[in-house]
Amino acid sequence: MKIFSISDLHLSGLADKPMDVFGPGWENHFEKIKCDWQSKVSDGDIVLICGDISWGTMLEEGLYDLRSLKELKGKKVFIRGNHDYWWNGITKLRDSAPDDSFYFLQNDCVKFENVVICGSRGWTCPGSTDYSEHDEKLYLREAERFKLCFKEVEKQRKEGDKLIVMIHYPPFSQKSPETLFTKLFKEYGADKVVFGHIHGENYFPLRTVRDGIEYVLTSCDKVGFTLQRIL
Repeated sequence: MKIFSISDLHLSGLADKPMDVFGPGWENHFEKIKCDWQSKVSDGDIVLICGDISWGTMLEEGLYDLRSLKELKGKKVFIRGNHDYWWNGITKLRDSAPDDSFYFLQNDCVKFENVVICGSRGWTCPGSTDYSEHDEKLYLREAERFKLCFKEVEKQRKEGDKLIVMIHYPPFSQKSPETLFTKLFKEYGADKVVFGHIHGENYFPLRTVRDGIEYVLTSCDKVGFTLQRIL
């Protein structure tokens, strides 16, 4: 079983939001992703998608874009991004999944063989240039959601199991390399953390190791619209 990740697909099957307005690299970007995906992934593998899946605002718009992933190999694990307005109600979303290869995380985790995967959206961290008093409340709330995730992890994780954490926002900033998120990831023994959200900024390395944890940036445009091997 191999594990890959990619994020920020920004699909717009029913929403009028073509991504090529952000530069020629985005032209036919989903076709590039699908081609790379099918060349790397087998049916027994896992693909982690760290949010900003669809530009849709209603559930049916998001489901339309999710169905475009149905033909792709492997099990797909999702967390919500800041643009996933269609993701509203986890029970309804899970009941509407295109098939049983789709997994949606919200305050919980999923286990495949000896790998436990948990995740939440996260939020802008202190030290970010746009961090405000409004962000403080959401930052603290997301830290509490990760605590809920790790409570579920503790129920499923056995000795020797790997732990992969998914978060949409980068869990640290240049001015704050240590945050509530990174402290929790260290406390609960994460092996890998995958995230997205970043597009234009050049500060974040694609891969870096902090406190023995590898952090992997998987925003699709930052990684050339290719899946990144995590395990």
